[in-house]
Amino acid sequence: MAAPRAASRFDFADIVRAHRAELESVTRLGTRQRRVLTDIEKCRTAALGGHLDQCTTCGYEHPSYNSCRNRHCPKCQALAQERWIEAQRARMLDVPHFHVVFTLPSELRPLAAFARRVVFRTLFRVVGQTLAAFARRRLKATIGATLVLHTWTRKLEWHPHVHALVTGGGLSLDGAKWNAAHRAFLFPVVAMSKVFRAKMIAALRREYHKGGLAGFDDFHDPEGFSRLARSLMKVNWHLYAKPSFARGKYVLDYLGRYTHRVGISNSRLLAVSPTAVTFRTKGTGTTTVDPLTLLRRFVQHILPSGFHKIRNVGLYASPRRLRVARNVLGQRPPRRRRRTWRELLRKLTGRDVALCPLCGSPLRAVPLPLARAPPPARAA
Repeated sequence: MAAPRAASRFDFADIVRAHRAELESVTRLGTRQRRVLTDIEKCRTAALGGHLDQCTTCGYEHPSYNSCRNRHCPKCQALAQERWIEAQRARMLDVPHFHVVFTLPSELRPLAAFARRVVFRTLFRVVGQTLAAFARRRLKATIGATLVLHTWTRKLEWHPHVHALVTGGGLSLDGAKWNAAHRAFLFPVVAMSKVFRAKMIAALRREYHKGGLAGFDDFHDPEGFSRLARSLMKVNWHLYAKPSFARGKYVLDYLGRYTHRVGISNSRLLAVSPTAVTFRTKGTGTTTVDPLTLLRRFVQHILPSGFHKIRNVGLYASPRRLRVARNVLGQRPPRRRRRTWRELLRKLTGRDVALCPLCGSPLRAVPLPLARAPPPARAA
C-alpha cells in the first residue's frame, strides 16, 4: 500500500477566492478560464452539496462535500489518476520503456499561446510521426507510446512540451516477432530532434496556408511565417531521453506522475500571505511571487475545452496490433477489477472513509443540501 499523503497546510482555492477579482480587473479571461476558476472555488464546499458522515455508535459527525471533477483542479486529480492507471494496466506491455521529452523552442511559444488547439494537435501528431518513422527505419517495427502534454515549468511559466513513454522495441512490420531496442538506447537524440524540427515546421506551414493560424500578429506581414520558419531552423530543438525502465509495471507508476498533474498542487504551497506565495519548484528549490502573478501564470495553462492531453500512438492506439504484440511476447493482459472510489481513497490516504476515525464503527451518509438550493415548493 502506498504511504498516506500528508494534508497540505494551504489551499490554492483560497488564493483564487481572495484574488480572482483583482485578476479579472487586469486580465481578460475567456469563458473556459472563468469556468475553471469557479469550479476550483466551489470544489469540496457546500456550494456543490455533499453528505454528512454520522457514526452509528459514538455520534461522530463530519461533512464531506462533493468535488468539482475539473481536470485543472489541484484537489480532483488523485482518484482520476488512480482510475487511469488501473485502466492502463490492461493495455501496457510488460517490456522496457523509454521516457522521451519533446519541447517546443521559445520562438514557437507565442504562436502556441495564440493558437493552442492547432499547435497542440500538430505537436501530438508530429511527435507520433517522428517516433513511428524512427521505429520503422531502425527497428523495422511498430512501437507503442503514450503521449502526455504539459505546458508549464515548475515555476508555472509557459513551456509547451510532450512526455512520451515509448516501448523499448516494437512489433516487427510483418507481425511475426518482437524487435527489441538496446536497453540503454532507443534512437539517436540529435537525429530525432532534427526530424522533429523539420516535421513540425512543415506541419505548421500547412496549417498556415489552410488559415489555421490566421490572426497571429506576426503573420500580418506576408513574410511573417517564412521569417519564423527560418529562425526555427537555426536553433536546436530540445529533445531529452531517459534510460529505459526494466519492467512495464514500473512505467505505470512513473507515468502516473505526469498524466493528471496540474500546474500547481496544494502540496507545493509552502507559504501564503495576502502579498506573496512561496511554492516548491524542483528538488529543494522554491520561488516566491505575488498572488496575482501566480493566478496569471496558472490560467495560461488551462487547456481548450474538450482537448485531450493524453494520446496513444502505434501499438497502444490499435487494440488489434496490441493483441498481436502481446501474443508474440507470450503475455496475457492482467486481470482487471474495477475498485470503488472508497478503495482507491484508502490506497491513497491509508484511511477507510466508510469507518469512523474515532471508534472504527460504520459511518452512515446523510445527504446535505446545496448551499444555494432553491427553497422548497409551498403546498398548494
